[in-house]
Amino acid sequence: MRVVNFLFKMGLFIFCSIIVIILGLYIYAFVSPKLELKTAGQYYIYDNDDLLVYQGSSTSEWVDLEDINYNLIDAVVSVEDKNFYNHHGFDYLRIAKAMYQNIRNGRITQGASTISQQYIKNTFLDFSTTWSRKIEEAFLTLELEVHYSKDEILEGYLNTINYGQGNFGIGNASRYYFNKEPIDLTLEEALILAGIPNSPENYNPIANYDLSIKRALVVAKSMVDNGYITKEEYDGLFKNKLEIYGKMSEENLDMLMYYQDAVIQELRNIKTIPEELIQNGGIKIYTYLDLEAQKDLEENIKNYLNGSSLESASVVINPKTGGIMALSGGVSYTKSQYNRATMAKRQVGSAMKPFLYYGALEEGMTSASTFNSQFTSFTLSNGQVYAPKNYGSIYANKEITMAEAIAVSDNVYAVKTNMFLGADKLVETAKKVGIKEELSPVASLALGTEEMSVLDLARGYTTLATGGYKQSIGFIKKVEDSEGNILYQKDDYKELVLNSNYTYILTEMLTGTTNSQFKDYANPTALTIASKLSRKYAIKTGTTDTDFWIAGYNPDIVMVTWVGMDDNSNLSANDSYISKNIWADTVEDILDDSEDVWYDAPLNVVGVVLDAVSGKPTNSGNNAALFYFVKGTEDVIDTNYVLEEKEE
Repeated sequence: MRVVNFLFKMGLFIFCSIIVIILGLYIYAFVSPKLELKTAGQYYIYDNDDLLVYQGSSTSEWVDLEDINYNLIDAVVSVEDKNFYNHHGFDYLRIAKAMYQNIRNGRITQGASTISQQYIKNTFLDFSTTWSRKIEEAFLTLELEVHYSKDEILEGYLNTINYGQGNFGIGNASRYYFNKEPIDLTLEEALILAGIPNSPENYNPIANYDLSIKRALVVAKSMVDNGYITKEEYDGLFKNKLEIYGKMSEENLDMLMYYQDAVIQELRNIKTIPEELIQNGGIKIYTYLDLEAQKDLEENIKNYLNGSSLESASVVINPKTGGIMALSGGVSYTKSQYNRATMAKRQVGSAMKPFLYYGALEEGMTSASTFNSQFTSFTLSNGQVYAPKNYGSIYANKEITMAEAIAVSDNVYAVKTNMFLGADKLVETAKKVGIKEELSPVASLALGTEEMSVLDLARGYTTLATGGYKQSIGFIKKVEDSEGNILYQKDDYKELVLNSNYTYILTEMLTGTTNSQFKDYANPTALTIASKLSRKYAIKTGTTDTDFWIAGYNPDIVMVTWVGMDDNSNLSANDSYISKNIWADTVEDILDDSEDVWYDAPLNVVGVVLDAVSGKPTNSGNNAALFYFVKGTEDVIDTNYVLEEKEE
């Protein structure tokens, strides 16, 4: 009897202790600062004209609960947390049942998270499974429950969960899948949407319609069991196939999401803005986004890649500010959220050559300097033989000028130049113009065998476009908190890192890629788009077996475009026209109403009319081109370079 008495008292003590602890936790949660829901992780993104283009979290727009159809609300509560309106953040009976089933099965087969807990996970925490994170989740769930009504919590949850295909929040999902506002959803549409978050990749009707219906019927059965719909209503469901809309509205441009993601990533990389402040939300982000430029870019990508298995990435920059006006990280954000413009690294091919030739000009070569373009083998320091090939194995088999080598993208000339200068020179120039990728000083670097991102390459071209001034490029112009206090402002400082004389000469040579005067043993590489261009651009293409690039600029715009396959599959020669046409149509659309401008020649630069192919003086206008020189170097036009075998 004494043992029973002791056990009873001990049990009572433990029970009372638990009650006291729980009450203490709730009191602690009550006196803790109130969590901000609508502003938690919320951003206001403005375009270059300071017009609001996005309001929501990093992933979704906010919809009030009263603007969501009751069928969707009932379906979510029924299938996710049937006791939601009765518990205080934790469903203890459900936890006990889940623990019993998991112990019985010897593995985790059931979870017991409430809607409140899931909302905390989605909004305030990462998805790690450490004990410290679980304890933090429990405390935050208590805070959520004591400070907010159930309707407010449910509203927040519905605005943050993942609905698949790149859609977060009920507003985005409803418009994407059914082209409707959430208030207008039918019962069947609501059932499908309520079923998706359990496995967004599998249960969305775009990825697998039949599986989404199967899951929707599970949701419907829970609604019958919980008294939300009748058995007769259940029996009448999904007799006819639903029409799935499956695309973004014009106001919510698909590829604009890549820009938005890049903005948020840049925001998180700004060291002067504390992470806690970002989490608290209410932040106003003023960007360089030109919405019309973004629309032009998206329309042209879709025009040339509709139905294709190819991927594409592009970035458009205003060289005057370093602001990124438009960006696409892929053909479809809904299919892949991987941002190929900022994250993917690919071999850039001949798009690397302008930095090589700037270094050559700096070391005393001129636009008329010649090398013999013929099949050549080089013995490197490691004893290996390197034999670069021209495209199609076509060689001039004669002396050609730097101007022609750029226009037709002669690989032998480029490698000879790199070997003549020493490969360290190209690495040095790349760093000087702002390219961040660590490059190896190898002979093949002249042909772009090193990998870098679209954004990194565009950074280097922006320095050329400014006449040699390096500046930071980015998406964000200014960041303010909810009170209007400036938290960050982009530094507009520009540093002159290149000689303006050589930069101008290089820029003029890059216009030769669309100049038919340079047609010789090969055609200028951008000649196919010359008829589309209404103004002057400095352009360089880049080609590898798996990548097609085009990069170009003038005083008003820098644009870099890549086309290829994610799996590095080989491309056909015809695919090169896609990248070129996307580039040409986009820059022309963007600059359509702007004044036609070009760079002023520096006082120390002089133009000389020479034969475009031979680089020799000519009186004939048939094949004449304007070559530019630093004054005093134009007198030595026949500058032939004989390259002896030189170790790497």
